[in-house]
Amino acid sequence: MRLEIENAEAWKTQRTYARLTGILFLEVILIAIVGGSILSRVAGEGTFAETAARIAASELLYRVALSTVLIATLGSTLLAFALYATLRPVNRLLAQLAMIFSLNDSFLALIVRMCGFARMHLYVSAETSGAGPVAAQALVDLMRTIGVTTENLGGICFGIGSGVFFYWFFKSRYIPRFLSALGVCASVIWTAAYFANLVFPEQHALLRYICFPRMALANIATGFCLMLFAVKSEVSGGQPAQRPTMPVASGSS
Repeated sequence: MRLEIENAEAWKTQRTYARLTGILFLEVILIAIVGGSILSRVAGEGTFAETAARIAASELLYRVALSTVLIATLGSTLLAFALYATLRPVNRLLAQLAMIFSLNDSFLALIVRMCGFARMHLYVSAETSGAGPVAAQALVDLMRTIGVTTENLGGICFGIGSGVFFYWFFKSRYIPRFLSALGVCASVIWTAAYFANLVFPEQHALLRYICFPRMALANIATGFCLMLFAVKSEVSGGQPAQRPTMPVASGSS
C-alpha cells in the first residue's frame, strides 16, 4: 500500500515537471524571439559608425533587449532540469547526460550574452566619447568572433542534449512518436549545421535557415503537448506507458 502511494506521488510529480517543461519550452522560445528581434531592429545594418549611433541613441532599449535574451538563457537552464526530471524514470543516466550537454549550452550562451554587453559598451563608448573608431571596431569584431564561435560550440551541445531527450521521449511514448521522431531528426540536423558553421562560417545564414525551422517546430509542438497533456499514462493499444517506480534506480528502469 505504501509503495503504491509513493508511486502515485512520483507519477504526479513527474506530470508536474512535464507541464513545467512544456511551459518553459514556449516561454524560452517566445522571450528569445522578442529579445533577438529588438536587438536586430536597433542595431540594423550599415557601417560601424551608423550602428554605434543607433545603439547609443537607444541604449536603454538595447540593454533591456540584452537582458531579455539573458532571461531566456537562464530559462533554458531550468528547462534542462525539467526535462531531466520528466525523463529520469525512463533512463536516469542518459537523462543526466542530456542535461549535462544542455547545461553546457546554457553556460556557453552566458558567454555569448557577455560578449553582447561588451559590444554594446564599445559601440556606445565610440559614439559618446569620440574614441578611435578603428580601435573600437577592431574590438567589436573580436568580441563578435568570440561570441559566434562560442554560439557554435553551444549549438552543438544543445543539439546533442536535445537529441538524447527526444530519443527517450520516443522510447517512452510520453508524447506522440511522430513528434519525438521529428525532434530527433531536427536535433541531428541542428548539430550537423553548427558543426558545419565552424568549417564554413560564410554559410552561417543558410545553415541557420536549414536547422532553425525544424527545431522550432519540434520544440513548440512538444511544448504545447506537454503543457496541455503532460506525459501520457497510456499508449495506443491500451498498454501502459513507462511510469516511475520508487525507489528509482540508475540506468534503464
